[in-house]
Amino acid sequence: MSRFHDEILEQPEVASGLIDKSGPTMDAIGARYRELRPRGVVIVARGSSDHAALYAKYLFGRRNRALVSLAAPSLFTRYSSPPSLEGQCVIGISQSGESPDVVAVIEEAVRQKAMTVAITNNKDSKLASVAELVVHLHAGPERSVPASKTYTASLLALALMSQAIDPDDAFGADLARVPSSMAGALKREVALDELAPALSGPRAVVLGRGFNFSTAEEVALKLTETSYMLARAWSIADFEHGPIALVEPGFPVLLVGGGGSVQADLEGIAARLVDYGCHVVGLFDGTSSPPGMEAALVHDSGLPEELTPLTLVVLGQLLAHRVAVARGVDPDQPRALHKITRTW
Repeated sequence: MSRFHDEILEQPEVASGLIDKSGPTMDAIGARYRELRPRGVVIVARGSSDHAALYAKYLFGRRNRALVSLAAPSLFTRYSSPPSLEGQCVIGISQSGESPDVVAVIEEAVRQKAMTVAITNNKDSKLASVAELVVHLHAGPERSVPASKTYTASLLALALMSQAIDPDDAFGADLARVPSSMAGALKREVALDELAPALSGPRAVVLGRGFNFSTAEEVALKLTETSYMLARAWSIADFEHGPIALVEPGFPVLLVGGGGSVQADLEGIAARLVDYGCHVVGLFDGTSSPPGMEAALVHDSGLPEELTPLTLVVLGQLLAHRVAVARGVDPDQPRALHKITRTW
């Protein structure tokens, strides 16, 4: 069908392999973190990896009570004014490990004697050679330009790190169920045909909140990369603070949600958008869909809200693929894009 589709299907196996192979690395990260007791966590990433960093902001904030900030790489490169990283745990996420600006932040963190961790699918990369601790994603070659398996592997690596820092038996059991939960999501692909017509382009809004704000960002990026739609993601709270003014009857909106503490927010915005006459569709895990929507796929993975981004983004990737095919676009080779983007 396409390399992008094939690599989406590989994700349960990749997740299982990462869980099986990363134990010693995670133990080392957890021990080092508890030894140093960092004042906070700073994460540097670009593209899809930046959305994984956004996920970590919520995950480490809630589970580990860590204050998480996302680095501005240009401060380290273009402006040559790196902030103090003393006492921080600095994490660089890059599937290729060759993004110069991500490497530059980790190099500066090493110079400042901060704890450093690289998350990458290339254990021989520049990023891996610089960082103190390296999480190898073991995802195998990712040949399609839009990331799929390296994104979910990055999410899972961050969740495994969170567990290593503050172990919890229940969360550990949930992590062990991630591969089978992702496999269950893959079986729902055909049901996505009900959502695809609302996203026929040329524009759309994708909304989420909390842990799945990152999912909204990633699904919007996938729709943009693979189908050339002008898809924009917002947190529901931010959307209601101004951008909601752009909606009108027939405007396409995709909601993503995994239940939990923000479920009422999804229900509220769905009702409001339905009243405005928008084409409202949704991807949901572990919860029923809000009433009145044009179409929704509800998949109950049994995972806690903290881990539903791993199943919901799989559904989002499959949806983006189906929309691309319907629009006659080759999802493997988006125009003007390359697999490795070297920004500085």
